[in-house]
Amino acid sequence: MFSKSTYLNRRQTLQSKLGSGLILLLGNEESGMNYRDNVYSFRQDSTFLYYFGIDQASLTAVIDIDNNREIIFGDELTIDDIVWTGPKEAIAEKAAKVGVTEVKPASAVGSFLKDALSRRQTIHFLPPYRGEHYLKLQEWLHVNPSEAAQKASVGLIKAVVSMRSYKTEEEVAEIEKAVDTSVDMHLSFMRDTRAGMTEKEIAGRLQSMAIGQGGDISYPVILTVNGEILHTHARDLALREGQMALCDAGAETAMHYCGDLTRTIPVGKAFTTIQKEMYDIVLDAQETAIKACKPGVLFKDVHKLASTKLVEGMKQMGVVKGDPAEAVEHDVHTLFFQCGLGHMMGMDVHDMENLGEQYVGYTDDLQKGTAFGWKSLRLGRALEPGFVVTVEPGLYLIPTLIDRWKAEKKLAQFIDYEKLEHFRDFTGIRIEDDLLITENGNRILGKELVKSVRDVEALRG
Repeated sequence: MFSKSTYLNRRQTLQSKLGSGLILLLGNEESGMNYRDNVYSFRQDSTFLYYFGIDQASLTAVIDIDNNREIIFGDELTIDDIVWTGPKEAIAEKAAKVGVTEVKPASAVGSFLKDALSRRQTIHFLPPYRGEHYLKLQEWLHVNPSEAAQKASVGLIKAVVSMRSYKTEEEVAEIEKAVDTSVDMHLSFMRDTRAGMTEKEIAGRLQSMAIGQGGDISYPVILTVNGEILHTHARDLALREGQMALCDAGAETAMHYCGDLTRTIPVGKAFTTIQKEMYDIVLDAQETAIKACKPGVLFKDVHKLASTKLVEGMKQMGVVKGDPAEAVEHDVHTLFFQCGLGHMMGMDVHDMENLGEQYVGYTDDLQKGTAFGWKSLRLGRALEPGFVVTVEPGLYLIPTLIDRWKAEKKLAQFIDYEKLEHFRDFTGIRIEDDLLITENGNRILGKELVKSVRDVEALRG
């Protein structure tokens, strides 16, 4: 936990932003893997943690603005529980650490909210994303699960986003701890990966490093020799000399702040000539994009800049024809770069994504795109000091997509499909770092992690 004053101030600010009503924040429940008592690793809801700081299952929190009350609902351990878990700190003691003095049994939530509804009090809740959330909203507020997302409070969503988007110094320090562990994971990947190892073997080692630092991975490790498949998780597939291996992995601290890094390496000691050329295209795009990240700049424009750099590189490879900037205006880049340049990061690796990408990454005046490629750009709004974002351009040569575009002769005025055939089995490359936007620009978070061809090959050698 942070200090008591941190949570008190956060809740006070939230109340002032909404002004009236009752805020309902749903904590998460334990979730059974194959039966009730054999559970997945517990992960508390991030917004619940942000305002109440208690990393424990089966809790519900209420901020009654109208009546100046803050209540945590949850059940203390019984002797039957203690036999299995041992004594643990009481909910009331944890609540006191975050400045909450009123604790009630879990069974009291329903009647409390029923009374609020009878008084016609506005109850604000966030979009649900877990099964138990839908069921609770249905039981307590009579919200049909099919309508729950639409009935979520836009005012509460915007208030939460307006706070969680700006990372304080203590949050940045916690994120840097996560990034530092993520750097160590990637150094292990870059140094120790050898032909004959399986993707799962390597990914398992990285996850153990994250757990060993007191937290866990912040998302399932993406480790693959098929880097063109954007979210391929590790398989029982042995790596071979001559291939490239892509690792997208991040650690999460015990306080649930995240890191998110990607590196691509040769499975052998060195890249092939074509791998090296393509890698430098991606690295140039990333370094150009990082330099462009500063307050007031639309991240959407940084995405376009990186896309133009990628197209310029593919023109040098003979695949793209014509003016690169004009090609990007026609979305030629989406043949090679189908996803977004980056996203917000914090307590969630895609920070606050459950609240809605339009609210987090865009504004009332800047709408999220719907076209192929652009609809995957999670962040488009102007950057501001305190934002933590990822910058992760890539080149992804997807045979199925190439075949579809070629069959349609799509944008043939810009694409040499005969030359492109030589690259259809190239796979993919991504390079990713985490940035804090500062008053005058940005800084890359965490310890340095090498990414030039020379430095990567030095580690591999």
